[in-house]
Amino acid sequence: MQTKSAATHPQPALVLASGSPRRSELLRTLGLTFTVVPSQADESISHNQPPGAIVEALAERKARTVVPALQDQADAANRVLVIGADTIVVVDGEILGKPADRDHAAHMLQRLQGRTHDVYTGLCIAALPAGTFQTAHSRTTVTMRPLTPVQIDRYIATGEPMDKAGAYAIQGFGATLVRQIEGDYFTVVGLPLALLSDMLAAHDVLVY
Repeated sequence: MQTKSAATHPQPALVLASGSPRRSELLRTLGLTFTVVPSQADESISHNQPPGAIVEALAERKARTVVPALQDQADAANRVLVIGADTIVVVDGEILGKPADRDHAAHMLQRLQGRTHDVYTGLCIAALPAGTFQTAHSRTTVTMRPLTPVQIDRYIATGEPMDKAGAYAIQGFGATLVRQIEGDYFTVVGLPLALLSDMLAAHDVLVY
């Protein structure tokens, strides 16, 4: 399987700056060859910005932390594209990241159950050796069905919520918690594929 690119340009190497198995799985569905270099970026945020700006900044921060290790590999004949991504959940204007523990997860799910919230995923493509950073984000609205405390506890017992923004995974057991979505499903999973394919196309990488 090869990365597809326009014939007039050297084929770029793709690097995913994320250790998320679900993001790797989604990227593989596009038929692209890539390597994974997990980002160790600080994910602390300032809440005085719009959610879209926050996820774009976090996605760029993740890409930037990976770039220094790759700069020596990139030149005019060997381009490298680093893909950074970040996802947050927003309810009542409050940003919900990953839960710190089981009690925190229960609190998040109690906030979300029976209500509608927004999920934002930001993307960044760092292009080397050019040193440019392209960012964008996607937003999807999710409505969760009402849940009892017992249902919340049983879901938390699966272990699934503990490393997920908003304490649920729509692609796993968390699918049973969701009544409706409006927007891109893959934004909620953590890698909006339509947006990503458009961004890659700007760098001459075609998914088909």
